[in-house]
Amino acid sequence: MIISPNYKSEAEFVLFEGNCLNLFAQLPDDLVKLIVTSPPYNLGKEYETRLTLDTYILEQRKVIQECIRVLHPEGSICWQVGNYVDGGEIIPLDIILYPIFSKLGLHMRNRIVWHYGHGLHASKRFSGRYEVIIWFTKTDKYTFNLDAVRVPQKYPGKRHFKGPKRGELSGNPLGKNPSDVWEIPNVKSNHIEKTEHPCQFPVELIERLVLSMTNPGDWVLDPFIGTGTTAIAALLHDRKAIGAEIFAKYNEITRQRIEKAQNGKLRIRPMDRPVYDPEGSVNSQPPVEVNFSRKNIQPRLLDADDNSAYRSNEDDNNL
Repeated sequence: MIISPNYKSEAEFVLFEGNCLNLFAQLPDDLVKLIVTSPPYNLGKEYETRLTLDTYILEQRKVIQECIRVLHPEGSICWQVGNYVDGGEIIPLDIILYPIFSKLGLHMRNRIVWHYGHGLHASKRFSGRYEVIIWFTKTDKYTFNLDAVRVPQKYPGKRHFKGPKRGELSGNPLGKNPSDVWEIPNVKSNHIEKTEHPCQFPVELIERLVLSMTNPGDWVLDPFIGTGTTAIAALLHDRKAIGAEIFAKYNEITRQRIEKAQNGKLRIRPMDRPVYDPEGSVNSQPPVEVNFSRKNIQPRLLDADDNSAYRSNEDDNNL
C-alpha cells in the first residue's frame, strides 16, 4: 500500500499531519467522491480550542468551502455532529451549520439520526442518545448505491396476498432500505475498536456511507480524521483515503491501526452484527479481523463471501 504524508495521485492513503486547510491547498478541484467527518464540537476537548459560537461557525465555513471545491460533481458530504453545550443549554450543531451548506449551493438529501444506547447520564435534562449525519450532494446527479447497504427485511418471506402480484415477495429480496435512523453502538471503553481518542466513531457507521456513496477506486476525504476510522472504512472496501490531523499522537494511532489492518490483525465490529440484547436468544457475532491485503472486498452488506477482507474471530465476542 502506498501511504504518503502529502497528496499524490498514485497514493492509496494520504495522512497529512497538520491543519486541514493546509492539506486542501494540495488538492485539485473535483477530486473527492465522499467527504465524511466529525468536526470538533467546540466543547474544549484536548484537540480543540473552545471558541465563541460565531467564531466556531466562521471556522467551519472555511473548511466547508474547501470541501465543496474538492468535491466531485457526483459526490457527497456527510457532516456528523452532535450538540454544542453552553451553560447547560444545548445548541444542535446541524441546525446551525445547515445554512452554510445551503447558501454554498449544496442539496440536502437526508438528516440521518445515529442512535446509540450508551453515554453520559444527565440529571437536569433527558440523557442524549443520538447524533446526526447531515448528507449533502453537490448536484442532483450523485452516486448512491442502495443495494450495497440494504439490511434484512423484518418479514423476509412475506408475499402479496391479492392483486396481480399475489404470491410474489412483497419486499426486495436483497433487503430493505436502512432508513434514516441507524442504531449502531458508539465506541465506549469496552468496544473492540476503542483507542485513546475521546470521540471516536465506529467503522461500521462510515462503512455504510462509503459503500452507498462511492464506487471502488474513489477518493474518500476526512478533514478531521482523528485516529483513522474513515480511512479504515474506505481502504477496507477498495477506496482511497485522504485525512488530516493536527495531533501527532492520533496520527501515530492511525498508522498503527493501518499497519494492523495490512497484517490482518485489526479487529472491528462487523456491519451485520445486531445490537446486543441481554434477553435475546441469538448468539452474538464475534468481531472480525480486517486484512487490506485481501483484494476481494464485501460487495454488499447481506452477501456472504469467504474471500472478503473480513475474517471472523470466533474466540472474542467483545463489542
